Amino acid sequence: MAEQLTGLADDRALLGRTSTAERVSDILRSRIAEGFFPPGTRLSEDGIGGALGVSRNTLREAFRLLTHERLLVHELNRGVFVRVLSVEDVEDIYRTRRLVECAVVRGLGEPPYGVAGLADAVAEGQRAAREGDWKGLGTANIHFHRELVALAASERTDELMRSVFAELRLAFHVVDDPHALHEPYLARNQQILQALEAGDRSGAEHLLEVYLDDSLKRVVEVYGRRVTDTP
Repeated sequence: MAEQLTGLADDRALLGRTSTAERVSDILRSRIAEGFFPPGTRLSEDGIGGALGVSRNTLREAFRLLTHERLLVHELNRGVFVRVLSVEDVEDIYRTRRLVECAVVRGLGEPPYGVAGLADAVAEGQRAAREGDWKGLGTANIHFHRELVALAASERTDELMRSVFAELRLAFHVVDDPHALHEPYLARNQQILQALEAGDRSGAEHLLEVYLDDSLKRVVEVYGRRVTDTP
């Protein structure tokens, strides 16, 4: 926890003069999504509040917001913990992803499409793979899908999926072989990018549908076994 709090203190400058529960929740959401606080971690009010320099009331409100987003759980007389997802949670996350992400691609309109963010995410994933950073590759994969959603140019959609992707990372953090989980999808990201660069919206949507179906099966298989085996 000491190492985690030291890193969290680096985010204190992000609060600036407009320190609010929403800004604190943004920071904690990002840190949870990055695996800074793995599933099952108890969050210390004193430690986190001190690292960020915020009041107990502000921090509690941030915790409440993230609990509403299903990233945290409050256990009576025990405290606040990063949520451990069920297999049913994972299935629902993918159901939401399929509904939203495929609809975004379907509704893109006429090419050309602004795919620079997608290209950057693919390059990020390729660098992580070359370095054997499989956790980093998982992050790059999520960045790819976040940029895909951003093509809709909708703040509401971005906000919805920000929480969904953060929840997805909770599942990824439980899996003990991130290489096998993430590496197969790097090439698929590139195929979707190439289809959109070519203006082939229908082809990109089909690739995405198959991608999400295959990913769901793989994640549920691995995650379900891991959760069952965990004491």
